[in-house]
Amino acid sequence: MADFITSQISFVLLLALFTIGAFGSLLWRKHDSLANGWSSCFAIAGSVWGLILATTTLLARSSLSLAWQSNVSSLLSVTVRIDALSAFFIFIISLIALFCSIYGVGYVKHFYKQYSLGSLGFFYNLFIAGMILVVTASNGIFFLIAWEIMSVASYFLVSYERQNPDNVKAGYLYLIMTHVGTAFIMLAFLLLYKFTGSFDFEVIRLGVTTIPAFIKDVVFILALIGFGTKAGIIPFHIWLPSAHPAAPSHVSGLMSGVMIKTGIYMMIRIFLVMLQPIPVWWGLVILIIGSISALLGVLYALTEHDLKRLLAYHSIENIGIILLGLGSALTFYSLGMPSLALLGLIAALFHTLNHAIFKTLLFLSAGSVINQTHTRNMEEYGGLIKYMPYTAFFFFVGSMAISALPPFNGFFSEWLTFQALFQGIAVLSPSAKWVFIIATGSLAFTGGLALACFVKAFGVTFLARPRSKEVTHAKESSFSLRLGMAILAILALVVGLFSAPITNRLEIIGRGLNVFQGAPSFTAIAPYYGMSAGTFSTVSGPALLAVMIILLLIVWLVIKYAVYGQQKVHTVATWDCGTDLKPRMEITATGFARSIVTIFKGVLKPSIQHEVEYHDDASRYSQKSRKVTLKVQDMYRLYFYKPLNKSFSALSQKAKSIQGGNVNVYILYMFITLLALLFFVK
Repeated sequence: MADFITSQISFVLLLALFTIGAFGSLLWRKHDSLANGWSSCFAIAGSVWGLILATTTLLARSSLSLAWQSNVSSLLSVTVRIDALSAFFIFIISLIALFCSIYGVGYVKHFYKQYSLGSLGFFYNLFIAGMILVVTASNGIFFLIAWEIMSVASYFLVSYERQNPDNVKAGYLYLIMTHVGTAFIMLAFLLLYKFTGSFDFEVIRLGVTTIPAFIKDVVFILALIGFGTKAGIIPFHIWLPSAHPAAPSHVSGLMSGVMIKTGIYMMIRIFLVMLQPIPVWWGLVILIIGSISALLGVLYALTEHDLKRLLAYHSIENIGIILLGLGSALTFYSLGMPSLALLGLIAALFHTLNHAIFKTLLFLSAGSVINQTHTRNMEEYGGLIKYMPYTAFFFFVGSMAISALPPFNGFFSEWLTFQALFQGIAVLSPSAKWVFIIATGSLAFTGGLALACFVKAFGVTFLARPRSKEVTHAKESSFSLRLGMAILAILALVVGLFSAPITNRLEIIGRGLNVFQGAPSFTAIAPYYGMSAGTFSTVSGPALLAVMIILLLIVWLVIKYAVYGQQKVHTVATWDCGTDLKPRMEITATGFARSIVTIFKGVLKPSIQHEVEYHDDASRYSQKSRKVTLKVQDMYRLYFYKPLNKSFSALSQKAKSIQGGNVNVYILYMFITLLALLFFVK
């Protein structure tokens, strides 16, 4: 009883810290420095307390259930449940919020005298609290309230720099898409309520046998659209490449690192826990969607020269990779293979953690660059490694991690995902096997393209010569910015090296779900030394690091003693072909991706625009300047959203005709509606 009361107080205190941080920021809204300090202190304190609460819950292997009953209606009751899965997501939210808040202390200073730091602190703290409520709510009505708090707070953060009209447009698009998704989620919960008589998640799970199979399929489609919209899966992704770049960079890190994962959390909660048993096609559909999102996400990222939009598209890619693990888990469990299903779930959870770390690191690094150069266009960067060496190093670490290069964390979660997919190819029937083959090919192709994309991003941004005057005036970021990035960079390496015990812990979290209790273990891991997926394949993080160090040492020794020997090395200026080396001689981000864009022109629909400025004599032989622009069209906007918008506009125009302004006609409409309602009620 004492432990329960302590846990209850801990959770209330967690929410109280963010609430005080939010409303206190509003009180100091006229004093930017005080508002920044107040908001950051309580955000950091709340994040640390969230880490403590989540860690103690996971280590104790216990769960916490809290309920506040309403005297007015049972529908207004508040139910909170923190099990192993919820605690894991609280841990990720708190971890990323901690380093984003540390980073934000110095980052938001450039907003002084321009925007209200009080409102930024208010919505920032409210946003974090909303995400924590989303992953702990155990009642449909209360969940929707928490979901709305998270969505509305993030909308105001996206459109915070409102003097930029593009940011305002991005905010409106995000608000529209998130509420379209919410409408689908509400329909899913209403259907569940109709057949179970409750919005409580546990009651729905226990009463799932009363739900007809067809209704479960409808709920699956509705929930997939609703939560998939928040997660940014294709084709419901159109808000993400606009909203993430528009938000302040530490908010972008939170949105990409953890907010979009709330959609993944609810997919796991509904599909894998509440609605069991499920048909096989659910998992196969998620596998197909994950394959498409991963591949197209990285393809669109390759075409971008806006640094934050490039990272936003990679969020779509990594959500696709997470869905590959989740889809394989659903498929295996539907076919009566719980140990392999547990493998797929662990792969999904591990990549959820890893993506949160390295994607936040990349967004914070990009924010430091943008803060110094005042542009998101990579074509205007170049040579920043000389002016921002620490930021360049942190971005390099994040680039290696997201490209799944060992020994960083991204490699190991993608490795586990491959093992789950390989097991599907090995044991499933031919029809399901082909879906797993396609998913495996998509994941392999995605990994190669991601590596190419970040070679472009790092090279164009940090190497070669400066392409603008802003670069030459750039300075290294302040201490708080470097601290937030540095710890995330260390985590990217540490999580990779200690992937074995982390995988063991994730297996325990998976076994905390009802569907996996009593399932046979698939792991045979020697703690801190290896990581295994059954008997199919094994990899060791520390061993990989040791091999890489030995190889680098051998290469250095060979170059130093075998190649050069006693020869002296002279450093001289680069031969410039008789002219000065200029930025125009460097390869551009657009030029780097041109060949890949050409290969996939059927999907990307590239178009080239030529802009030529002539001298006064207008002679075509005396051009003053020439500019070539390569643009790529989003085929989902072109072939889905634009026709849909056109259809709705036409329908709205026709609907306007019924509003003639005649009161008698309006009374007739009301009378017909009442008759129809009486008929259906009867």
